[in-house]
Amino acid sequence: MNNPGNKISWRQLREFADVDLTKSFVLSWHVEAEALIVDIDLYLEPEHPFYERPRPAEKVCIRPAYLEFPYCEQLALAASDPGEVPDIAKQIGHGAILDLCVPREGFYEIHGEFGTVSIAAERPLLRLDGPWHGSRS
Repeated sequence: MNNPGNKISWRQLREFADVDLTKSFVLSWHVEAEALIVDIDLYLEPEHPFYERPRPAEKVCIRPAYLEFPYCEQLALAASDPGEVPDIAKQIGHGAILDLCVPREGFYEIHGEFGTVSIAAERPLLRLDGPWHGSRS
């Protein structure tokens, strides 16, 4: 695939198979141990194994989930200097996700209504959260 600037799109990462991040919403950002945790309302496509047909009042299948970036070493909100990861995480707002890309190995950028967030961490883990899958405690 031809990627401008050699960035890898989230659509090419196996963690995001059968979901649509651009129809998902960030609820909060926080740090647990050495991991950055991004709580999201995740849009599941019909091919996803945990997809459920929406109720009449719902239009799409949205499930609580979280995106975990293990061993997060650096976190920066665009137009700010990198700082202590827990302090920066508290400053990031919520909103719709517009894009997630990998500019180079070990680095991730999430673009959304909250701005652009740069992350230096290990490969992210996407986990559904809820009584049917267990929730993190």
